[in-house]
Amino acid sequence: MFEARANFNSANGKRRILIVDDEAINREMLENILQSEYEILTAADGREAMRHIWEFRETLSVVLLDLLMPVMSGQEVLRRTKESPDVRHIPVIVVSADLTQEIECLDMGASDFIQKPYPEPGVIAARVRRTIELSEDRQIIQSTERDPKTGLYNPEFFVSYAEQYDQHHRETDTDAIVFDINHFSVLNERFGHAYADDVLRRMADKLRELIHDSGGIVTRSGADVFQVYCPHRDDYKSMLDKLSLHVSGGQGKSQPIGIRMGVYANADKSLGIEGRLNRARMAAETVRGSKTRSIGVYDDGLLKSELLSRRLVEDFEGAVGRGEFVVRYQPKLDIQQDAPLLVGAEALVRWQHPELGLLSPGVFVPLFEENGLVQRLDRLVWEEAARQARAWKRAFGRCVPISVNVSRVDMYDSDIVEALQGIIDRYELDASELHLEVTESGYAEDSAQLVETVGRLRSMGLVIEMDDFGTGYSSLNMLATLPIDVLKLDMRFVQTAFSEEADNGTHMLGAVVDIARHLAVPLVAEGVETQEQLDELKAMGCDMAQGFLLSEPLSPEGLGARIERLAKDRSGAGTNTQGDARGGTSPESPAPSPGHKRWWEHLPAISLRHAELVAVILAALVAIAIVIVSSGVRQGIDNIEDANERFILAQQAATDLEMGSDYLTENVRSFVMTGDVQYL
Repeated sequence: MFEARANFNSANGKRRILIVDDEAINREMLENILQSEYEILTAADGREAMRHIWEFRETLSVVLLDLLMPVMSGQEVLRRTKESPDVRHIPVIVVSADLTQEIECLDMGASDFIQKPYPEPGVIAARVRRTIELSEDRQIIQSTERDPKTGLYNPEFFVSYAEQYDQHHRETDTDAIVFDINHFSVLNERFGHAYADDVLRRMADKLRELIHDSGGIVTRSGADVFQVYCPHRDDYKSMLDKLSLHVSGGQGKSQPIGIRMGVYANADKSLGIEGRLNRARMAAETVRGSKTRSIGVYDDGLLKSELLSRRLVEDFEGAVGRGEFVVRYQPKLDIQQDAPLLVGAEALVRWQHPELGLLSPGVFVPLFEENGLVQRLDRLVWEEAARQARAWKRAFGRCVPISVNVSRVDMYDSDIVEALQGIIDRYELDASELHLEVTESGYAEDSAQLVETVGRLRSMGLVIEMDDFGTGYSSLNMLATLPIDVLKLDMRFVQTAFSEEADNGTHMLGAVVDIARHLAVPLVAEGVETQEQLDELKAMGCDMAQGFLLSEPLSPEGLGARIERLAKDRSGAGTNTQGDARGGTSPESPAPSPGHKRWWEHLPAISLRHAELVAVILAALVAIAIVIVSSGVRQGIDNIEDANERFILAQQAATDLEMGSDYLTENVRSFVMTGDVQYL
């Protein structure tokens, strides 16, 4: 019941209403009818009425308005009220003897019309009560259905209205469209929240304008994502160009703002609205990060990819139970020997799917990283690699260190240390026989928790390798502050460095080799595919390499055969050298090749009678060496600091170049669209 609704519109608990009439007797009659239920305000002309409406706009529940008045007519009051966004929410009941004005007043926005002479008091009270109730309900609905920042429908109401559209336009072809602002967080950081909010409002206003005539609807979902559902259209590029041009000119700035667009055209109406929008989102993702494309259009290929992803997620549990995930081992070779020698291997997971065949990790690992399954997969690989390492040790008396991948999710798991210690103990391994590869992006977060976790793992004796170095987060400061034992160059970095397009690629490789040398950590190059690459890396001083030129990933039996040969060679040579993994030599490093002598094997024999003289000479040499090394260490530190500054400056220059390129591209596009030379 209406009477049970909360009364909060005035201090005395009564809703406040305004009676406007130039006749005192009419004001008194209405006041007598309504005063028991409402707090009454009165006005004798339109100008006084407007003052009350503005003063009490937050608490005024309804206006009863006469039309024929001095100073300002009732029609003018109604017009001004409904044209103002600040007071248009206040319902107006027109009270007039002129029935010819009823339709006009209702068209102007009046909520009701009461004819003079007045009907029974109960009728007036009921119509006022009902008008207030409907108005308050409408305001509550509007407050929940609209995004307060942009005034667009919120996602829930958007879906509801889209479904209603389909019910009444079953034969109309429709499109689902998604717009996403590129690097929106950068706008927030660079120009502030006020500017970023203005960008959102401008984008909302322009989208509303662009699709209004066709009867489409718009919503904002997420911070900077806009969704459109509208009748089919073919002017996608024109639509995006107009939107980009409008949004980029806000608050007096001419700041290019990139927008990507995903389109699911002629949407399948057997899908739900969310399903259609998901396909548009998938299309938008295909142009994320592209410098040449801003519009992605959904096709069956994207659908197949999506269906494959869903199937792989659904098949994961069964695959684990059936042992379908198999581990292959990519040999890691010391390339500074006369011939590359086996010093370790990287454990790589493959999925032997019963129907889809052998799947590479690039197909399923990124998918499992998104939904959290990667942690279970990682632990499965750790367990299998450790089990295999124990089998090799029992069979051949030794094994080589095995590197396993560790995801960011793993590094933030509170029990990772205990889990790895359990694996080492269970399979009777030395900690140095298990290397952990953490991607460079995982280090980029540089949190205290990550550093603490890595420190605990290293204290166990585990060797930490930074994987995929050179993929976008590289920083000398990061290398100087975070704990690592081995640096691994990403294969894309290596291949790009040797490509024809990279004029200074090998110089960059040389710089990274120098960085590794100054940090006193071994450097591993991934993805070595040609003899030229191998020879150049060896000449630069790169320590180890992996790649198809050296060996494809091997089965456990294939790597076991190589370990067996290595063990026999070392046994035949009678050596039992133990190296330090953190110093660049594997604990299982092979003996040097025949004919290759260590530096100490070239020294002449020394007789005992010259021992005292030799001792004096050695002492002098040691003193000189200490002075030289001290100077060299100081020079090395200076070199690291200088290299760090140059590296950071280079990164900043690259960032500025990319932003400048984006800016130039947007201005040229604007010039082509408008012909206005100011953009050049």
